[in-house]
Amino acid sequence: MTRRLVLTNEAARHPMRRALPPPSVPRPAKNGDQDVKLFLLSFAAFFTCFYTFLF
Repeated sequence: MTRRLVLTNEAARHPMRRALPPPSVPRPAKNGDQDVKLFLLSFAAFFTCFYTFLF
């Protein structure tokens, strides 16, 4: 029995999957100051740990 190579997704042909709406495109999140907040949090945590071990 020879079978051809299937290049398409056979699961998408299921009737229940065809009834679903198309997937939505995710919008990019607005995290303009996320890096600054993470840096300040990391700096404060390092400073607290370093100060605690020093004294």
